[in-house]
Amino acid sequence: MSDTENGAPEETTGGSAGSARPVDKAAAIAELAQRIRSVGPQAAPPEGGDRPAVAEDAKGAEAPATAPATTPTPGPAPGPGELDRQRAQALKDTAEVLTAGGAPMELAAAAVAEFGDGAAEQLRSDPWAVLSLPGVRPDHADGFARGLLGPAAGPGDPRRAQALVPWLLEQAALRGHSAVEVAEIAAGLDRHGLPDSAAAIQAAVLDGRAMPFQEELTGPEAHAAGGDEDEEPPTRTLLALERLALAEESLADGLVRLMSTFVPGEDSEPDEDSVPDEGPEPSEEADAGEGSDSGEAADLSEDADSAARSGSGEAADSGEHADSGEAAPQAPAMPGPTAWAAAGEAAPSSSATALIQAVADSALVLHTGGEAARAEPAALLAATRGLGLRAWAATWTDQGRESFAALTDAPAAVVTLADLLSGAAGPGRSSDGTLALDVLVVLDAPLLDVELAATVLESLADGTRLVLSGDPGQLWSAGPGRFFADLLAAKVCPAVASRTPDFGPIGELVSGIGIGELQPVEAPDKEVVILTAKDGGEAVHRAIQLLTDSIPRALGIPAEQVVLLTPGHGGPAGTRGLNAAAKARLNPGPGRFGGFDPGDRVVESPAPGITRPARVLDGDATGLHLEYADGSRRTVPPAEAARLRHGWALTVHQALGRRWPGAVVVLPEDAGPVLTRQWVYTAFGRGERHLSVVHAAGPALAQAVAERPAQPRTTRLRAILAENAASAY
Repeated sequence: MSDTENGAPEETTGGSAGSARPVDKAAAIAELAQRIRSVGPQAAPPEGGDRPAVAEDAKGAEAPATAPATTPTPGPAPGPGELDRQRAQALKDTAEVLTAGGAPMELAAAAVAEFGDGAAEQLRSDPWAVLSLPGVRPDHADGFARGLLGPAAGPGDPRRAQALVPWLLEQAALRGHSAVEVAEIAAGLDRHGLPDSAAAIQAAVLDGRAMPFQEELTGPEAHAAGGDEDEEPPTRTLLALERLALAEESLADGLVRLMSTFVPGEDSEPDEDSVPDEGPEPSEEADAGEGSDSGEAADLSEDADSAARSGSGEAADSGEHADSGEAAPQAPAMPGPTAWAAAGEAAPSSSATALIQAVADSALVLHTGGEAARAEPAALLAATRGLGLRAWAATWTDQGRESFAALTDAPAAVVTLADLLSGAAGPGRSSDGTLALDVLVVLDAPLLDVELAATVLESLADGTRLVLSGDPGQLWSAGPGRFFADLLAAKVCPAVASRTPDFGPIGELVSGIGIGELQPVEAPDKEVVILTAKDGGEAVHRAIQLLTDSIPRALGIPAEQVVLLTPGHGGPAGTRGLNAAAKARLNPGPGRFGGFDPGDRVVESPAPGITRPARVLDGDATGLHLEYADGSRRTVPPAEAARLRHGWALTVHQALGRRWPGAVVVLPEDAGPVLTRQWVYTAFGRGERHLSVVHAAGPALAQAVAERPAQPRTTRLRAILAENAASAY
């Protein structure tokens, strides 16, 4: 496929390695790892301080040793008009430098956003800095450098090496890796013709562009590395971008903090003075106040105590917080084992009972299951709120929020994760900045990358109960890491596996795929239809026919409730080709508003892994007027319109967290290399009532389901959790 699904550009293999290369590559890598270990992680620059400019590092220039320290005298802050003029001048200067080097001047805005108003000088002094801009590849950066520097732009220029190492790490992050083995980075540098990859990596470690880590191998990885039980365990050296390394460290620390500060509730002892065996004495009745009896007083006391223990109360549930947005402090609810046991017994299923019992005793609980299993965290939400706990649930998408809210009697306590963290919805924040809740249930947990997961953990107060629920068979996050899968593998907390299967032919098909079997299923009402195609062109034709005619006519599902799913964006049967064909059939037009017409289906992606479907209402000079699936409306300014794409066809990663009444999965003939059991499982599960598969991939589909569980990802979370556990004992 010409474009991979998650948007990561394919790495080129051009460029020859230096002629003088070590014969024993393994020995060279081992020597490099030893040199990196001798360097060790470098301290981050002081807060608020910047690293030296790239140009100065590259040229080897140093500030004079006797240069006096000067303190600039602050002048008046520039007004809005002056700021606009400065930015306009910066854009103009940057565009001139880009044009001089043969690069598109359209990169000027991204360069100014990345480097500030000094972007032109930055690019002039270090042309390879352009590699940090979106969509720029090493061959583009090399051409730009030659355009500015001429023959001086050689493959061994230190500035080139400084740019290539973090670029390779960023490309790995786009493929889901939060860390990369040093040998892979060295091989990548060799492919791009860097004369001395070892020196480049060591320099990147020294200046903080990459952080090194040493990790012991265990299990199959140790066996593959030739480890022996009587010898020291084998190790590997990993490199990571600073932001990802710190995110995984913070994530592990947050998980340990929640578990170590958790205190389960205890059953309260009966108060003999307030509940006498044989009724009140006359003096006690008098003390209770005229016109009331002790039973009423006791009831009022219990009600007041219950309200105090409930944490949030009605005011918190309705959002009646202080004007500052902080939740009013409340005494925490501490239900004891008896209350939890009663809540578990009242649950609607044995799996829900098991989940409630696990949450009673643990701060961190994992819950796994398919679509039907979401009824179990819904029962947990109802039970915990019934116990007086401030319990909230967060979903990945607005559609997920609506479907999950329909399962519970507390729909107001269900929000999207983005709204919860931003404060747009949810319980509000306590005075210490943490979320004002006692229990957080996160649905679609496999979609959290390490940075977002770390943000969630940082938002929770000590001792908060966190329940992570999701389907482990589905695709992982669009961002780096495999947070949920690593937690399951680490076995650091209880994990409750649902026994509630997804019913119907689609559920049966997907369940079989989950265990590596692709078997035909009985579908008397055409819930599942498999069609073959000889190539991508025929696959597109059949998919559009299903979307526009067959499914609406035979099943009564309107075309706007059907989605086309495909592995990638490029190629004849990628999202671009399918969307063009769907628009030509369903909403032909000239695209007079930035390529869009009223009535077009579009998707907006404000961040990787986040997709918001919408419909174009109209457009004018102010932008495109959109209506979203939840009925809300927004005008997208012309400057942001480039983020929109037509939305009849999506990649499966774009479809995560959503389902449609009908889904058509298109598998072109070149899809084989990107297919995995995980991808097929996710794609086939996007249809609620109907699934059509237009299949041109030949035997690659069955092979992927049987032999290729998932695309591997290199992460550090399991190792960090193991280190924390070892240090705790």
